[in-house]
Amino acid sequence: MADQIAVVGGVDTHTDFHQAAVIDSIGRHLATAAFPTTPDGYRRLLEWLRTHGEVLAVGVEGTGAYGSELARFLRVNEVTVVDVDRPDRKARRANGKSDPVDAYAAATAVLSGRANGRPKTRGGIVEAIHSLRVLRRSAIKSRTQTINQIRTLIVSAPAEVRERLRGLPTYKLIAQLARSRPGADLADPTCAVRTALRRLARRYQHLTEEIAEADAGLEPLVAQAAPGLVELVGVGTETAAQLLITAGDNPDRLKSEASFAHLCAAVPISASSGRTNRHRLNRGADRQANHALHTIALVRMRHDPRTRLYVARRTAEGMSKKDIFRCLKRFIAREVYKYLTSTNVSQQPLLQAA
Repeated sequence: MADQIAVVGGVDTHTDFHQAAVIDSIGRHLATAAFPTTPDGYRRLLEWLRTHGEVLAVGVEGTGAYGSELARFLRVNEVTVVDVDRPDRKARRANGKSDPVDAYAAATAVLSGRANGRPKTRGGIVEAIHSLRVLRRSAIKSRTQTINQIRTLIVSAPAEVRERLRGLPTYKLIAQLARSRPGADLADPTCAVRTALRRLARRYQHLTEEIAEADAGLEPLVAQAAPGLVELVGVGTETAAQLLITAGDNPDRLKSEASFAHLCAAVPISASSGRTNRHRLNRGADRQANHALHTIALVRMRHDPRTRLYVARRTAEGMSKKDIFRCLKRFIAREVYKYLTSTNVSQQPLLQAA
């Protein structure tokens, strides 16, 4: 009977539909089908899997993107979800590329044990932090682009405009341009450039307000999620938010502080050859988390006496600056991990005021 067979599912996720495959416990392909990315589609996908037998686990590609809602649905229905990376290029060259092939590959990756990662739950306070941080990063990027456009326009503006604005610091420049009165004749190049500068300055002010609002929402959320983390030397709201996002709402999915360091690209990689015996920086994994560790290390190198003594000692021993940074990031990752896992943030309720 089909209900006596143990099966494993695999899902290749997309925007409008998910391609699913199911295999038995020895890897034989049983069926493939596509389902829409709707609540009804998720329900039909699970029912379809269960018609083939007892579902041991489901491997889902993109649990942090297209497959996030499907992963939530499966967990709610007490189905084990495994995060599956896309097949490597060598496997795709050998087996071809199609949605059914990718779904089957996801299922076999779970069955073989090649894929065994627990996905982020994405349903707690850290997910709220992630949403606000996306807004903040977008606003900062747009504000930087805006001030660059302002300065480019000033360089090519007529002398009567350029000379009054040249050399002004950013805050004075924005204030002066925002309250300027350029005139109404847009056919005049001088009037047109003044109008453009005023509108860009007001956009800059609006984006600054947007960033401040995001910061006001992020600060209490980060403090609630990991109060001990923001008290560490060199750790601010921005870096703490990124490290929380990297760990997720369920940091217990990380097996050890070494696995967290690996996730943050802070694990040394052997680069030895011949008579050379050395390690290099890891350039993979989560680069945003690695940047957060780098920022913390920079702050500590400037303001933390203990870190400054360490840097001086290692420099005297002949260690390069890159290797010193690698060691500092590894130490910081070990320290941060303790505070990320000391409180299960997934069980904390969201702040109503946020």
